[in-house]
Amino acid sequence: MSTPAAAPRRSRRPRRPEWAGRNYTLLTAAAVVTNLGTHGALIAAAFAVLEAGGDGGDVGLVAAARTLPLVLFLLIGGAVADRIPRHRVMVAANALNCVSQAVFAALVLAGDPKLWQMMLLTALCGTGQAFFNPAAEGMLMSSVGGEQASRAFALFRMAMNGATIGGAALGGAMIAVFGPGWVLAVDAAAFAVAGALRAFLDVGHIAEREPGGGLLADLREGWREFTGRPWLWSIVAQFSVVVAVVGAVESVYGPLVAEETLGGARPWGLALAGFGAGTVCGALLSMRWKPRRMLLVGTLCVFPLALPSAALAVPLSVGGLIAAMFVCGLALEVFGVAWMTALHQEIPEEKLSRVSAYDWFGSTAMLPLSTALAGPVETAFGRSQALWGCAALVVLVTALVLLVPDVRNLTRRTKEVAAARPGATGDRSADAEGPVGRLG
Repeated sequence: MSTPAAAPRRSRRPRRPEWAGRNYTLLTAAAVVTNLGTHGALIAAAFAVLEAGGDGGDVGLVAAARTLPLVLFLLIGGAVADRIPRHRVMVAANALNCVSQAVFAALVLAGDPKLWQMMLLTALCGTGQAFFNPAAEGMLMSSVGGEQASRAFALFRMAMNGATIGGAALGGAMIAVFGPGWVLAVDAAAFAVAGALRAFLDVGHIAEREPGGGLLADLREGWREFTGRPWLWSIVAQFSVVVAVVGAVESVYGPLVAEETLGGARPWGLALAGFGAGTVCGALLSMRWKPRRMLLVGTLCVFPLALPSAALAVPLSVGGLIAAMFVCGLALEVFGVAWMTALHQEIPEEKLSRVSAYDWFGSTAMLPLSTALAGPVETAFGRSQALWGCAALVVLVTALVLLVPDVRNLTRRTKEVAAARPGATGDRSADAEGPVGRLG
């Protein structure tokens, strides 16, 4: 039986951490819903092409149709998201994705989708993502503040990674039972639900944007912000190579090695599951560990991304490959949280989406080329040599980035540091306007 004194204590107990505000909670919930649907739909799209009589080349064309507009429209999407309220951009992008996936599902369920139709619809989906991604990243960073930002980003990424793993597993099972059309329909419904959640985001805390000189002027301003920070452009340049290399390994070389020497698709699926488990553990670690020189630690964590390429080049046993993928996932997640924390701390709020767009663009621009060249490179040099080359590239570009002083010295701000600056209040807006970190 409770006492009168105990009741007030229970009522004052917070149901969620102080940093998990309304916007953050809505954004996380919507991201989980979207990822559950999208990662099953990616598998469903490939099987829809095959069921329609297509081959591996047709699957590649549909995948490229999604990637190309994503790269082409990212910069415009970032500029738009910094000109009008970001949640409106996110909802509009979700609506476009919902409609395109619903039409895709209807064509597949009707039984006779044409290749050009599937390419067009996936291109619309990629266009939606090009506008959504910069707006979403800017909105997330403006929803948290203070010293708990890294913990908030770690929890958000953990939720997204968990939804990615669950979405892929659930999508694969649903395709086997119901067929790809229904999985695409579920993805359309997921976009509708996520868009509805994002419509309730509160943007009252974000100052209205002053009228600018047009879209091109905004892009130029974002470019100056991007190129004026050596730690920013150097790491994006690094990841243009790293993402390209890892993409070629995961989409081309990994499945081939698994099929020929490890026993087929099941071992490769276990390796990918190991990677997913590593990302979850990396997020848990980042919720508690806050290294002072966050970019130095994050960049050191990029070196393990060479491990899967090396493991496939040997090749190691299935257990060894799973271990390499686990370490890779853990290290990548530690880098990801450090990177988001650095952007949150250093980039002015009103420029977050444009800088995020340059980040996305630079990091993904070489991915279509690397996957297209993976086959010819294997033919010219051999698969083992190609894989060792991939590992060497990751190590080389990461070592070069460590030569940049700002990468080594960018320091996490604390409340004490913020309070030492004139007029600082320790909140997100005060941090955003400061110089490039406190360099040790």
